Amino acid sequence: MPRFQLSRRRCQKFEARRRRCHVCKILCDDVNEGLKKSQNSLERRCRRLPRRTMAAVPSGFLLITGPPGVGKTTLVMRVFETLRGSHPNLNIRGFYTREVREGGERIGFEVVTLDGRTGPLSSCKVSSPESVRWPTVGKYKVDVASLESLAVPELQVKEETDLFIIDEVGKMELFSSAFFPAVMRVIESNIPVLATIPIPRQGRDIPGVARLRNHPGAAVFTLDTGNRDTMRDTICSQLRSLLQR
Repeated sequence: MPRFQLSRRRCQKFEARRRRCHVCKILCDDVNEGLKKSQNSLERRCRRLPRRTMAAVPSGFLLITGPPGVGKTTLVMRVFETLRGSHPNLNIRGFYTREVREGGERIGFEVVTLDGRTGPLSSCKVSSPESVRWPTVGKYKVDVASLESLAVPELQVKEETDLFIIDEVGKMELFSSAFFPAVMRVIESNIPVLATIPIPRQGRDIPGVARLRNHPGAAVFTLDTGNRDTMRDTICSQLRSLLQR
């Protein structure tokens, strides 16, 4: 008898719960139907609205990479000369590096600002007393003081600057403790930047270079012997779009 009464009580509770659930289900169905009608009405209204298409915004941070000797500096200078010819009033700041040769042999590199000033970057023939403490890359000793006195001031962010050119951000330049922070300030200034970086060697990338390569705002162009002629037009077109905004 007690067991029967307990079972009966359980059955009564179950029936009550089922009734409540049934009512709740009906209410939920009504609400869902109302939401469905509202959604259909909204979709009909959206179909009558004109569609808006958002054009892709070109990146303001352009990186050129490629193997040594492929022509990264040559490409950068061709872009610079093209822009200067078509937009003579542009204020372009920065620097590039070029080889120093003696008797047909490369003996080092020098820094050249875009207004024509030059200074040593590295050499395999320097023998001054202070050069004993200079960092080395292969057979070249890097003149960090010369780099910092010539290239780093060209990376000062100024309101009137339209474009920065940085050739290159590599192992030699990154020996300077002032160089990479100056590069990052340029990138964060939202002024368009055209820079070059080396490719990873044996799968290993220089940490500072990797940080630029993986920057969320970077557009990386890999240069090779097959695309050198078309790459200039591509980069010039993108820079013109940025400079006209």
